[in-house]
Amino acid sequence: DPVTGKERRRWRLAGDARADAESVVERLDAKRAQSRVRSSSASLGGFLTEVWLPRKRNQVRATTAYRYAWIVDRYVLPRLGAVSLRSLRPDHLDDLYNHLLSGGAQNGGPLAPKTVHEAHLIVRNALDLAVRRDLVDRNVALTVHSPRRRGGGTVVARVWDADEVAIFLGHASGQRLFPALHLAIHTGMRRGELVGLKWHDLDVTLARISVQRTIQCLAGTPVEFAPKTRSSRRSIDLDPTTIAVLNDWREQLKIADVPVGPDDWMFPNAKGRLLHPESLSQLFARIVARSGLPKIRFHDLRHTHASLLVAHGVPIKVVTERLGH
Repeated sequence: DPVTGKERRRWRLAGDARADAESVVERLDAKRAQSRVRSSSASLGGFLTEVWLPRKRNQVRATTAYRYAWIVDRYVLPRLGAVSLRSLRPDHLDDLYNHLLSGGAQNGGPLAPKTVHEAHLIVRNALDLAVRRDLVDRNVALTVHSPRRRGGGTVVARVWDADEVAIFLGHASGQRLFPALHLAIHTGMRRGELVGLKWHDLDVTLARISVQRTIQCLAGTPVEFAPKTRSSRRSIDLDPTTIAVLNDWREQLKIADVPVGPDDWMFPNAKGRLLHPESLSQLFARIVARSGLPKIRFHDLRHTHASLLVAHGVPIKVVTERLGH
C-alpha cells in the first residue's frame, strides 16, 4: 500500500494441479526479483524526497513535516543524497554524523548533538520503510549509534528564583508587550499559546484563561494550529494581579485604536495584526541581556513557573495540568 507501506495480499487462480500453482509462484517470484533490480539503484536522497517525506506529510503536523524536510535538505542530502539505498553502509552514516558534529552548522561550527540525533532518526525511519517495501534487506541505521547515545549533551533547563523573576519583571515593565511576558511567567504557557490568545479566551469573572490554539512558524510565516496535544487544551487559573495587568492592557489597546473584540488577538503587533512568535522571543532576549540576569531561553519560563509552584508546595498534579503536560 503506497500510504501505509503494508503488504497488499491478492488471491490468484492457479489452475487445477500443483504444477499450475508452482508455475504461478515462479512467475511472481521472477516479477518481484525484476522489480528489486530496478529499485536497487534508487538513491537515499530520491527515496527521502519522493517517497518518505510525502508520506510523512500525511501523518504529522505541518510544522513537524517542515522540520523533517529542512533537516533532510540541509544535512542529509549534501553528503548522502547520491548514495544508492542498497549501497548504503554504516560507515556512510558514521561519516555523516562526524561531519555534522565537527562542522555541520550554518556558520561552519559544530552542530548540536540533538539536531544530529534528529537526522539519525529520520534516516532510520526512512530505511525502515525501505525494508518493508523490499527495497533493501536490512536497516543499516540500526547498527549505528546516534550522537545522542554517545553521550552528546542535551540542553539542560535553567530557571530563575523568585528574586530574579522580580528583577526581570522590573526591567520589562516599560515594554509594550510586558503583559505577555508577565502572563508567560505566571502561567507557564508556551510561546505559541501566548501569541495565539484571543480576548474571548479570557474569563475575568472566573479568573481563568483558556488555551485553544497555538501559533507556530512554518517557513518563517506564523500559522495557526490546534494545541500541541489533547492535554495542551486547558484552562489556567489567574491571580488577581495578572487579571489587573490584562485589564490595563486591554484599555491601552483601546486608547491606541486597536480592536479588542472577542475574536481579536490578545497580544497583536503594533499594527494590530498577528504577532510573530519570534518577536516575543527576541524581546525577551534583549531584556535579559540588559538586566544582567543569568541567561535562559524563553521556554525556560515554563520551567521557572513550575519550579516556583513546587517550591511553594503546590501539588505536582496541579502543576502538570497548568503546564498542559
